[in-house]
Amino acid sequence: MKYVGQKAMRVDGPGLAAGSPMFADDIPHPKGMLHLKVLRSPHAHAKITKIDATKAMQIPGVVLVLTHQDFPIYYYTTAGQGYPEPSPRDTRILDEKVRFVGDRVALVAAETLEAAEAALSQIRVEYELLPAILDPRKALDNPTVIHPEPGKTMFGDAKRNMPAHLEAQIGDVEAGLKQAKYVFDREYSMPYAQQAHIEPHITITWLDEYGRLVIRTATQVPYHVRRIVGEVLQFPISKIRVIKPRIGGGFGNKQEILNEELCAAVTLRTGHAARMETTRAEELHTSRSRHPQILRFRVGVNEDYTLQAMDLHILENAGAYGAHSLTVMSVTANKALSLYKCPNMRVIGHAVYTNLPVAGAYRGYGAPQGFFALESIMDEIAQELKIDPIEFRHKNYVKVGDPLPIAKVLGEGREGFPAMIRSSGMHECIEQGKQLIGWNELRNLKQFGPIRRGVGVAICGQGSGIPGIDMGSAFIKMNEDGSFNLMVGATDLGTGTDTSLAQIAAEVLEVPVEKIVVYAADTDITPFDKGAYASSTTYISGGAVKKAAEDVKAQILKIGSEILKVSEAKIQNGFVQALDGRSISYADICMKAMYTEHQQQIMSCKSHLSYDSPPPFNATFAEVEVNTDTGIIRVKKIVSVTDIGQVINPQMSEGQVQGGIPQSLGHALSEYMIFDDQGKPVNTDFYNYHIFTTLDMPEIVVRFVPTYEPTGPFGAKAVAEIPINCPAVAVANAVFHACGVRIRELPIMPEKILRGLGKM
Repeated sequence: MKYVGQKAMRVDGPGLAAGSPMFADDIPHPKGMLHLKVLRSPHAHAKITKIDATKAMQIPGVVLVLTHQDFPIYYYTTAGQGYPEPSPRDTRILDEKVRFVGDRVALVAAETLEAAEAALSQIRVEYELLPAILDPRKALDNPTVIHPEPGKTMFGDAKRNMPAHLEAQIGDVEAGLKQAKYVFDREYSMPYAQQAHIEPHITITWLDEYGRLVIRTATQVPYHVRRIVGEVLQFPISKIRVIKPRIGGGFGNKQEILNEELCAAVTLRTGHAARMETTRAEELHTSRSRHPQILRFRVGVNEDYTLQAMDLHILENAGAYGAHSLTVMSVTANKALSLYKCPNMRVIGHAVYTNLPVAGAYRGYGAPQGFFALESIMDEIAQELKIDPIEFRHKNYVKVGDPLPIAKVLGEGREGFPAMIRSSGMHECIEQGKQLIGWNELRNLKQFGPIRRGVGVAICGQGSGIPGIDMGSAFIKMNEDGSFNLMVGATDLGTGTDTSLAQIAAEVLEVPVEKIVVYAADTDITPFDKGAYASSTTYISGGAVKKAAEDVKAQILKIGSEILKVSEAKIQNGFVQALDGRSISYADICMKAMYTEHQQQIMSCKSHLSYDSPPPFNATFAEVEVNTDTGIIRVKKIVSVTDIGQVINPQMSEGQVQGGIPQSLGHALSEYMIFDDQGKPVNTDFYNYHIFTTLDMPEIVVRFVPTYEPTGPFGAKAVAEIPINCPAVAVANAVFHACGVRIRELPIMPEKILRGLGKM
């Protein structure tokens, strides 16, 4: 292919390199703009008995203070998901009850940021303290009920502090465990972790010259923002425009409505533009994070080392509100139980409320938790049965033609669709990675002294969109110079998907990528798209682009043939060419179509929905050094080999993998959110919350195994999420190989190593 699979300059590259005003806060601030700050709760669980903003309103420049008394009781979910949302509606804009340290108490709007901040300290609030639940193991059926109020919708039981419950089974797990030669029972856990994107949540709202509400916001889900803001504020969707500019990272955290309804409420009440930007401390503990999970796996293995039964129990900490709790838990189970062939599988999951920060969408969306548990126990099984861990995996993972029965039962928050593996490069991923890491040499290394080297492996899958739910649309129109406007509702998070979609259009239309002018994610001018989540953009939105481009190409061929007065012709490199050698350029075709012979705009709008969600596959290998005197771990090398079908853009696909690896290494070794015994966050900045930096990074080797996925555009599958699933567990497996200490609770801290070695 000429454009797909080739390097291409990012369509936004020159502007980003030049520092052009492209991000949400880069526009000149509208005249009279108000600055917003939120007063946040100092308590983990309390009822507001009195709130007085009199002194705050006396501060010069303060225009408005809003409390729960200023809004009707209306429950919604902040999760940006399809409608009806598979998340509980348990949230109010402002509530008379606070449920975690950092929960919203009041909203201040002022002429300056300094005035807004000063006003926060002048709002007098009296609280009735309530018992706080800080341990998810103690949440279920606790006498303290975090959401006792009527009118909230649940997928579990609010009286049991359970926003969501999940149960599904294939075959007979208990019988399978009895039939198995070996049974293994282990428990694993992952804590809170934050997305740590560079750009914070930022929103600016104003009324345009027609009195319509304009929301310019850093979001992954502009259409969900429009729908939810309209619903919560009872404001017509026809009078709302949401603009998504360039985004400085999201990783799922911006799949949430967090600032938009607040800014919109102020603009509608005052007529003034409003701006809200979260601080880093607010980002870390009041936006969203990874769902902590405790996972218990029971696995039955036959005498021939095939799997007979897999039983997964999940206890998921949703935090104070239940956004995404059902679907994240569903993905945990769906992805983990779809990697290996097994006749008997079961999942029982409970999401529970606690008085801790709200968890939400984070890259991988539950899969990293599931694969940490799954690939840890697979390594433990191989070690105890004295099987090579690679051969054990080769024997059991799903292959082309295998069904995925659990996917139909589970879906993502609702029953799914029949699924089958149509493409897989897993075998090649493992074998390439094995060679690149030097597996055999490292596994058999003779070692002496306190520094011990180890090597570990983990494999995983993911998905490509949510089958039967995710839908994307694309509109393409032709211009007089033979260029094309591509308008998509898809949301580029800085990942380069605008460029990938332009490459798909260019390949179909047989024009250079620079001839495709991309407009994305403006609810007034671009067609509908569910948004950037679930690894859906290339597969789903790309499918819509391909359909629209094919329709436009057919129109060009038809009109070009009519102009040439021939019944047969072909398209080649921006020309329609007759069999007799005569040809006409795209530019001439468009000019004649619009101005003279046809009076027609060549254009097409297409939508795409798939009932498949083909999994990309990945094998990750980690080489580590463990200092057995200090417990300090150094990751020396990560090899990541991935099957994503046809690679659309090699540079950007490699960038996705290189970006996912340090996030997962942070989960493995350094990232976790700390709270005191009152639920107050302790590490509220990057000095104390340790993400991986360039100083920590190992050597990274990234490779792709070419396959062809028949349901994807030009054979493509997703790349966005899968790179984050394996590195953490590959490191954990490598640590065990190095020093014999099995860590089942992330992150792997030096004291855990020393404790495991009996030195602490």
